[in-house]
Amino acid sequence: MLRPTFQNIARLAGVGTATVERVLNGRGGVRPVLAEKVLAAARVLDYPRRLPEVHRGILRIDVILVRPETTFFARLSEAFARIAATLDTSVTFHRTFLKEDDPAAIAALIADPPTRRAGLILAVPDHPLIRSALSAAQKHGLPVVQIVTQAEGVAADYVGIDNRAAGRTAALLLSRMQPAAGTVVAICHSQIYRVHRDRIAGFSGYLAENRRERLDFAAVLFGKDDAGESADRLFEAFERWPDLVGLYNAGGANASLSAVLRKHPRGKHIFFVGHELTERSADALRHGVMSIVLDQAPEAQARRAVDLILSRLGLVSEPVSNDPIRFITITPENL
Repeated sequence: MLRPTFQNIARLAGVGTATVERVLNGRGGVRPVLAEKVLAAARVLDYPRRLPEVHRGILRIDVILVRPETTFFARLSEAFARIAATLDTSVTFHRTFLKEDDPAAIAALIADPPTRRAGLILAVPDHPLIRSALSAAQKHGLPVVQIVTQAEGVAADYVGIDNRAAGRTAALLLSRMQPAAGTVVAICHSQIYRVHRDRIAGFSGYLAENRRERLDFAAVLFGKDDAGESADRLFEAFERWPDLVGLYNAGGANASLSAVLRKHPRGKHIFFVGHELTERSADALRHGVMSIVLDQAPEAQARRAVDLILSRLGLVSEPVSNDPIRFITITPENL
């Protein structure tokens, strides 16, 4: 790490040392775009003095999300809106939803925003184009917080639950609470989200370490969090494994899976663990279709992400602890 000298800050920001001196000593006369570059570089190098207020102006934080039709991302977006409404008007949050299957568009918005931004929070799939864009943005001093899921090899702050622990918890509950012997399967979006890979790794790891002859973990199925595809995968699982007794859904589409279980003659015998408390998953719990719901508290994740980005911008003086967000285990008895 370079020392936070005027020369090193100038080199990182791509400006002259005279510009750095004017900004950090609060003497004005510097265009806002250059002042923001200097302040960003100073934050990256841990400049020890308090950064001047005069150059901050309105700080725009971009929040990039996907899948607005899902309850989880809708809850996450609404949480950002509520938090933003409580902050000083000098800080604004701009939420943008992009298609999760268009990494080029996501990478383009990361690399080339339509307006100047002071920070970036994002919950998007892992992809080489996105990783490259994030790494480049960080090299220019942009504070970045990844929320919900991570891009491999990107050293940005990450906010989320311990997903391996969530998968292991699902496996523990299923193995302890399903008395019947038989086959267990897991379903998730695909392999584009690290969050799902980690949950499946935790789930399969627990079952492998605590192997019991009465339960056989047979397969991971990919439903892309799509209602139709997820339902098809579960119907196929019933056909393929007549002794199916357990289902772990590491992703979305709980409602479509619940509909299959309600319809199928063997559905009532399945111990079903899924993620995220919604009106539909709550209804499935009440009617005994779902057995356990693990909720990852998107509201708490949004609050932590905001606190971290404000800290990186020098707007929060107290250090922000970033332990994993606690997920909540919900049964029909504690809805």
